[in-house]
Amino acid sequence: MKLAFIGIGNVGFAIADNLQKKGHEIIVANNDPTSETVKKALAQNPNFSVNTIQEAVNQAELIFLATPFNANEEILKDLKFGGKILIDCTNPVGAGISHGLKSEVSGSEKVQEYAPDAKVVKAFTIYGFENFIDSSYPSYNVKPLMMIAGNDAEAKSIVTIMSTDMGFETLDTGNLDQALHLEHMTLLWVKMVRRDGHHPNFVWAKLER
Repeated sequence: MKLAFIGIGNVGFAIADNLQKKGHEIIVANNDPTSETVKKALAQNPNFSVNTIQEAVNQAELIFLATPFNANEEILKDLKFGGKILIDCTNPVGAGISHGLKSEVSGSEKVQEYAPDAKVVKAFTIYGFENFIDSSYPSYNVKPLMMIAGNDAEAKSIVTIMSTDMGFETLDTGNLDQALHLEHMTLLWVKMVRRDGHHPNFVWAKLER
């Protein structure tokens, strides 16, 4: 599939690089092709192409949003998605690694508000970028779990294909308001690893009778 990435920092690049190696075509969406993040991404994977954000959205079948959350409103407000799927990989993080929206609403619901003509699906959060570079845990007979949320069942089924390609089992947690709880799971992981020194090579898994 043809995938556009708005945001190509640690998280965006890890997902894009992984999916490019699985055979997907990657477009880096940036209105400044000379930006340091774009140059760094192309140096690491010259198979990526670059286009303006709106043109990348127009060309892509799926769009990934992997920007700092506070930039989302400004980036999204004038874009036209035409009903395309927008995968929200962002998290609103406030002071002290708290929820940046005071846990009153999920960041993904705000993204849906900023991009009303997109089908927003929360995915590729709950871990740091290290597990998007390499999701394999070969010592176990279960796959790492990727939890997703969204209001459109067909959109979530397509996002599940991306998740499977990256080596995850996917759990649909429900509608987009469930993204709030996925964001809290991200904060749990981030506090453990970035604040408290736990190693990043761990994931959640699903066991079901």
